[in-house]
Amino acid sequence: MRNRFFDFTTVTIAVLAGSSLLCTSAIFAQNAPRAAPAAKSTAPFDAHDLSGTWEKTRGTLLTMTNDPAPLNAEGLIKFNASKPGYGPRMVPPALGNDPMGTCDPLGMPRSLFLEVSINRMQIAQLPNRMLQFFEWQHSWREVWTDGRALPNDPDPRWMGYSVGKWDGDTFVINSLGFDGRTWLDHFGNPVSESMKLEERYHRADHDTLELTMTITDPKYYSKPWVSTKRVMRLSTKDFDEVFCVPSEEQAFNKGIRDPAGGKTGK
Repeated sequence: MRNRFFDFTTVTIAVLAGSSLLCTSAIFAQNAPRAAPAAKSTAPFDAHDLSGTWEKTRGTLLTMTNDPAPLNAEGLIKFNASKPGYGPRMVPPALGNDPMGTCDPLGMPRSLFLEVSINRMQIAQLPNRMLQFFEWQHSWREVWTDGRALPNDPDPRWMGYSVGKWDGDTFVINSLGFDGRTWLDHFGNPVSESMKLEERYHRADHDTLELTMTITDPKYYSKPWVSTKRVMRLSTKDFDEVFCVPSEEQAFNKGIRDPAGGKTGK
């Protein structure tokens, strides 16, 4: 059974076949319903307990900010080599090179952008670590909270290597050791193996979780890039099974994406 993302993609590409605006992610984002602001919860909660399933409260922002990325010269070269299916440089997915289109892991922080903008994530706090479970691809991430330091030169990982600790009522995660094959976001901004990511989570009330992020990557960016604040709400919905299945992707590309993008094959 094709998941909900690809059900929607099929309809969108069928409608837009032959058009230069073959960007299913953009269409999805533009038409995503905007939730009304929720009243501040008065239910009791523990500010040091982030456990639960969290989803977006408003809008869709699939990158750090609405401002241009502070790319340096090398970062701009890498950025120009990407061909995203989203945003002002979008191309038909059949002609693009987004790793998401081949079911590669999204990595960080792109997994967070997708989950807090479209899908959902779960947080579980254990005695010596925190786990994040992402609805897209049912991937998960481990954040160590046992007091260890970040390794000096870890082997690259899709999700990086992460440690977390409390700073008052804010849970701070610092990560490094990322795989440079990922994209930072849906626009094709790059990630290098030298990137460092800081996330700051604050549970404002029982139903509200706030997140800000900062990336520092001197290989591709001229200065640290600080995100806008994400605001998530506690969800009561069950997770959907949202997998990216290579066999389904191949059939979908051959039957829908490639013809819609003007790409033909034998």
